[in-house]
Amino acid sequence: MFYISHRGNLNGPDTRYENSIEYINHALERGFDVEVDVHYFKGNFYLGHDEPTFQVSLDFLENKKLWCHAKSMDTMGAFYKTKCHYFWHETDAVTLTNKGYYWTYPGNKLFENSICVLPEKSDYKSFFCKGICSDYILKYKNND
Repeated sequence: MFYISHRGNLNGPDTRYENSIEYINHALERGFDVEVDVHYFKGNFYLGHDEPTFQVSLDFLENKKLWCHAKSMDTMGAFYKTKCHYFWHETDAVTLTNKGYYWTYPGNKLFENSICVLPEKSDYKSFFCKGICSDYILKYKNND
């Protein structure tokens, strides 16, 4: 089971720190995978939900414990020849990551290879899936 911190959050959303390098590193040090929002802008990669905020290196993004949410089609194109684990979506019921996982929008049917995204926004009774991505990932990890 993958336990994936959404933007570095462990105990709930904190927009002051989400997607910052220090916040992500803290979640990684605690043993979690992390979903990060990534922009490709003027030849560089940046973290940030709505806009490119924190410049990062490709080496940083190629960490096998990062799940990179490409925030634009240009970002998807930039990821193509990298070793990053990435995906792009908006409100699709499910999208396929480049490593073959079903990134499943909240409330949609889960499959064995699904990542259940933000289960706190739905009413799942059980988790038949490959992983959970949550702002409250400590809660899900501790209840396992």
